[in-house]
Formats: sequence, structure tokens, C-alpha cells
Amino acid sequence: MNDNYHVFTDGRLERHNDTIRLVTEDGEKKYLPIENAEALFLHGQIDYNTRLVSFLNDVGVAIHVFGWNDYYAGSIMPERGQTSGQTLVEQVRAYDDSTRRRAIARQFIEGSIHNMRANVKYYDDRGYDFDAIIDRLEAQAESLSDEMDTNELMGVEATARKAYYSIFDDVLPDGFDFGGRQYNPPDNEVNSLISFGNSLVYANVVSAIRATALDPAVSFLHEPGERRYSLALDIADLFKPLLADRIIFRVVNRNQLQLDDFESDLNGCLLNENGRKTFSKAFEESLEQTVDHPRLNRKVSYQYLLRVEVYKLKKHLLTGEEYVPFKRWW
Repeated sequence: MNDNYHVFTDGRLERHNDTIRLVTEDGEKKYLPIENAEALFLHGQIDYNTRLVSFLNDVGVAIHVFGWNDYYAGSIMPERGQTSGQTLVEQVRAYDDSTRRRAIARQFIEGSIHNMRANVKYYDDRGYDFDAIIDRLEAQAESLSDEMDTNELMGVEATARKAYYSIFDDVLPDGFDFGGRQYNPPDNEVNSLISFGNSLVYANVVSAIRATALDPAVSFLHEPGERRYSLALDIADLFKPLLADRIIFRVVNRNQLQLDDFESDLNGCLLNENGRKTFSKAFEESLEQTVDHPRLNRKVSYQYLLRVEVYKLKKHLLTGEEYVPFKRWW
């Protein structure tokens, strides 16, 4: 699997011969080993031109841009190497068939609740008393039915996630007070971490989808809309507990991130540059972690699990093979 590169420094990104060069505002030049790159994540104030975009298109590298508030702002994706009219037609047919759409959307919710429960169970086994939260998550999973429309399914997911978030104040140390999900902008350090972590998961799922012939704008749980990749929202929900939340618990409880890694002078609370670097480094390390895959019968990285998930959905749409969502098994 290729690498992601995060750029936090302000400056200019440009093509230099057959590689990429970052020229910082003070004139320092840094070179990125583009031959192994999957995507560039731009967090700073960075200028670039069409020559760079054309080169990145040739080498198949995506650019994901993050705004001042840590939110994912958009992507410049390379021309698609995988295109299939048949896949697109079957994807739209499944969206337009309410029974098929509900079935796929329900699988996303089942997987998401399972993976939230896995995190709660992890800490319950380490001295916390989260039996009541586990029961509430299991009750929400059992309440799912084939008759539920997507709004009702989203309601189940929201109820489950509220229960799941209630463990955060117990798991995180003093000073990192959560109090419930708030965003746009995040109102405290924990909400800032959740927003930033979820944005990284979303951007990586966008890259995974674009490696296939699936259209990222045709989704099943989240309503397709303008100017967003709603299929990435569907799939990202499965992986947020593994890739965003577990990293939050780890970097905060190990004091890798502290309160002075945030700034609160912008009508909200956001990670500062050092905080974004620390979290992004931990995120990339998690993507490289491997696990024995029971069906593939080999070790795969967490990053590869994203691509496997997209391929499973594509196979379901084309062949009718049952789609079984990612559920953490280890």
C-alpha cells in the first residue's frame, strides 16, 4: 500500500523534475518521495499550480485539502483508472430500489454499532463498568429491521452513537471534558479531535472509493447531495471507531497530546499545528498496522481494509453476493 504525506507548513508546492518540492515561506526546500505516495493531505496555507496538478494526475496521487477549521474541504483526484458503466448503472439501480437500498444502509448501521461496541467492550474489560452502555448498543442493533427507511436507520445510529459517546468522559483524563458532540466549530478539545479524526477517515475512504469504479456520490445510508461524496460518509462510519476514536483515546491517555496542543481563540477549539502533526502521525501509524484477515488468509493493513470494504460493496452490487460490513473481529 502507498503512503500518505501530510503538509502543515505554509508555502508553495510545485513540481521539480520528476518529484514534488515544498518551498516554505522562509525559503526552505523539502522534497516528497512521490513514487510511493497515495495522497497528499494539505493542512497549511499552500499555493500550487496546474503543472503540479497535471503531474500528480500522471502519477495517480490525490490531493486532500483541509480548511482552517480542520475540516475536510475537498479533493483533487487523479483521472480515474477504473471506470465501468456497468458498475455505475448497478450502483444507481440499487440506490433507486428502496428494498435494496434499505438493506445496504442497514448493513452500514449494523457494522457501525458493532465497532462502537468493540471499543466499549475493550475498556469494559480493563476495569471500567460499561455494561449498561453495551446493553444499550445491543438494544439498538436488535431494533434494526428490514422495514426501516433510511431516516429511521439514521435515528437508530444517532441513538447508538450518543450512548457510545457517553464513555468518552470516563475514558479520557481530567481536563479533556467532552459533554457531548458539538461541531461547526468544535467547542472543546475532545470535539476538536473527533472532527479532525473523522475528516482523516473520510478523506482516506474517498481515496479508496476512487481506486474502484464505484461513484463516490451515489450512496445508500446518507442522502446523495451536491458537492459531497456521500458514499464515503456511509463507509467512513464503519471505521471511525477503529481509526479515529481509538487514536484519540491512545494519544490523550499517553500524554502525546496535551491541552496546550489546542487553540481556542477562533470562536471554537481547534488543534494547533503541533497537535495536528502529532495526531496525523498516530493516524498514519494506525493505517500501517496489520491484522490477520480470515477470508483473505493473510495479513492486511488497516488502510487496505478500507479498500476491501469498497470492493465488497462493488461485488455485492454486480453479483448479488451478500454484503457483510466491516465488523472488527480481533
